[in-house]
Amino acid sequence: MASHNDLGKTGELIAARHLIGLGYTILATDYRAGHRDIDIIAAKDGTTVFVEVKTRATDKFGNPEEAITNAKIRNLIYVANRYVWQHHIRGPVRFDVISVVGTSEPFKITHFPDAFNPYSLQYFSHFQHNSYTKKF
Repeated sequence: MASHNDLGKTGELIAARHLIGLGYTILATDYRAGHRDIDIIAAKDGTTVFVEVKTRATDKFGNPEEAITNAKIRNLIYVANRYVWQHHIRGPVRFDVISVVGTSEPFKITHFPDAFNPYSLQYFSHFQHNSYTKKF
C-alpha cells in the first residue's frame, strides 16, 4: 500500500478514536456502496453521523478539508442514503468532517460537526463557524 494510503488509514483510526472519546458509537468504517465510500458511520444521542476524514502530513498547502468537492459530497450523500435505506434508519442524520494533520502524535484534529447541508451543497462557510481543534 502506498504511504499516502497508510497515512489516510491512520487518520481514520485517529478520527474514530476521537469520536469514541466524545461518546460516539462507531457503527461502521469504510462503508461502501459500489465504488463510493464513507470513512466512518457513528451514532450519538439518537443521531446517525456520516463522517468524512481528510488526512494530510502537513497543512503547508492548505487544510485537508479544503479537498472536499461538491462531487465528493454528492458521493457521500449517495452512500448515506444507501446506508439509511439498508439499515432502516428513522432518526436524524448529519454529515461531519474531521481533518487530521501530521504523521505522528500529536496529530492536529479539527472536527466540523454538521459540516454541510446535503440539500444545498454549501459547506465551506460553515466549516469556519462550527469547528473545534485539539491535539490528540
